[in-house]
Amino acid sequence: MYDTIVVGTDGSATANKAVEHAAKLAASTGANLHVGMASPSIPALVAPDMMIATADRTAASEKATVAALAAAADIASAAGAKVTTHQLGGDPADALLSLCDQLDADLLVVGSRGMHGARRFLLGSVSSRCAHHADRSVLIVHTD
Repeated sequence: MYDTIVVGTDGSATANKAVEHAAKLAASTGANLHVGMASPSIPALVAPDMMIATADRTAASEKATVAALAAAADIASAAGAKVTTHQLGGDPADALLSLCDQLDADLLVVGSRGMHGARRFLLGSVSSRCAHHADRSVLIVHTD
């Protein structure tokens, strides 16, 4: 049924629920699971003292991303899935969709973050954007 499954994470507890769901699905179907996380991009600033602060924030973001991917890999491995992690850049939805294209994934799994009402329309959400723009099946795991 599935050979390659991509799941997105942001390191949150709700995202970990989506990772666990995707891992169980991958383990039960024999699919390869790929966990992707987009590191927040931090714009470069012009002032020299601001560049140092930006570099520090970038390093902290990198560390947080690596830690979140390691935690997701542990969750996936515990569920019996064959897992590979991917540190991505740019907008999370675009990065996940691009990863799916690169891997020719059969399924993209994302978690819902509980955005309801006006907030959903004002802020958008990764799961909503992925569902609307993906050219493959998308599973949105209810994580609330």
